[in-house]
Amino acid sequence: MPKILVTGATGQIGTELTLALRERYGVESVVAAGYRREPSSGLTQAGPHCSLDVRDAAALDEVIAGQGITVIYHLAAMLSAVAEDQPLQAWDINMNGLLNVLESARQYRCRVFFPSSIAAFGPGTPPYNTPQDTVQHPSTIYGITKVTGELLCDYYHRRYGVDARGLRYPGLISNQVLPGGGTTDYAVDIFYAAVKQGHYDCFLRADTQLDMMYMPDAIAAAMLLMETDPGKLTHRNGFNVTAMSFTPAQLAAEIQKHLPGFTIGYTVDPLRQAIADSWPRHMDDSAARAEWVWQPSFDLPGMVADMLAHIKAKLCNG
Repeated sequence: MPKILVTGATGQIGTELTLALRERYGVESVVAAGYRREPSSGLTQAGPHCSLDVRDAAALDEVIAGQGITVIYHLAAMLSAVAEDQPLQAWDINMNGLLNVLESARQYRCRVFFPSSIAAFGPGTPPYNTPQDTVQHPSTIYGITKVTGELLCDYYHRRYGVDARGLRYPGLISNQVLPGGGTTDYAVDIFYAAVKQGHYDCFLRADTQLDMMYMPDAIAAAMLLMETDPGKLTHRNGFNVTAMSFTPAQLAAEIQKHLPGFTIGYTVDPLRQAIADSWPRHMDDSAARAEWVWQPSFDLPGMVADMLAHIKAKLCNG
């Protein structure tokens, strides 16, 4: 049975991943490590947790050695829009944190999951059916840290034998934890606005098409990749994965099927629009499908119906 550390466990992905891992491997087998956000009661009451700044190498080693960690899901990072406002801090958290994790993994022989992103591509990347192996010249500091992270994970595998694996996530949509400063945050915010106000003012253009994925699929993809026999993997890091691709206007139209009175307007944020315009419209994830049998469960209609049901229930109970 693995002993798992989840860094960034209080974030959008980390909260749900921690709970899913505890359900799979047992509550005491998964240590939730957060730093910037207060952990939810579900994390602190249902299993081991700690406060951990991944930039503190000694503290990281202490947790790994003390808890007997064998697998690290490294999710601690500063996201795209926030990173553009604080590029030096983004580099410090995203890169120095990852380097510390890989060094600890080398020393303690841990396996590592590292989430990359569509941000690892750039304006020169083919935007449609973006290949698994293609040009990666990102124009944001977040994207630069992600492509560098992919290369660093590959290096630690080749040089030291660290079993490091990762995905290039599209925009992620969740009903559990609000996102923390990403360019695709609109695709979560829109649901709360639709249910509460009946109107949403979007910060991206109506025709901005981007790859997206519902959080249950994102969690399933991470766990499936990490459970796959390494001998089956030709690639190791930066697997393209996707589930759906849509624009704000298309998402709004799907929501209107459930809430006919819902309306949407557009007040474009130039920073986030420029970031979105540099990203792929749809990735080719055939490598993930072939090497570890990746298959999403949610399409756009299924995701919208499930999101609205959960958010209505949450707001009623809140």
